[in-house]
Amino acid sequence: MIVLVNEMPDIKVLIEGGKASPAAPLGPALGPLGVNVMDIVNAVNEKTKAFTGVKVPVTISVDLATKNYEIEVGSPPTSALILKELKIEKGAKTAGLETVGDLKIEQVKKVAEMKMAVISSDLKNAMKEVAGTCVSMGVTIEGKHPTKVIKEIQKGKFDELIKAKTQQ
Repeated sequence: MIVLVNEMPDIKVLIEGGKASPAAPLGPALGPLGVNVMDIVNAVNEKTKAFTGVKVPVTISVDLATKNYEIEVGSPPTSALILKELKIEKGAKTAGLETVGDLKIEQVKKVAEMKMAVISSDLKNAMKEVAGTCVSMGVTIEGKHPTKVIKEIQKGKFDELIKAKTQQ
């Protein structure tokens, strides 16, 4: 979809992280603007590589006079990141009665770090938010109900993990 704002077209697309290509939807939208499509595709892939396997919203703003562009990457839903970590297709049909997977606390931290710009600037709070999403998806954490893990996070049980730098 192309939206014209102050003579700067905004191209809004949903792209699998790290897998943009000059084919549709980007190429046909960018080509008529006279910009280097491959430069933009490469920049989008670089900015979205952390979300490989997950569709992310991307907005590309192009200055028609200078051909300069800005890329803004949105954040996929927390539930999509949890599903990716578990390598499953969907959450429970009846959360509370059915469990579809079990996350390690390190995976909760990883998802929280990806979502920090959106849900919280504090990692501890972001981890609690991710655990809260697990409740409605039928996902346990370290074999426990997510509400129990939320209380453990709050009480400081994982403070050392939270302070530790995540390895990439």
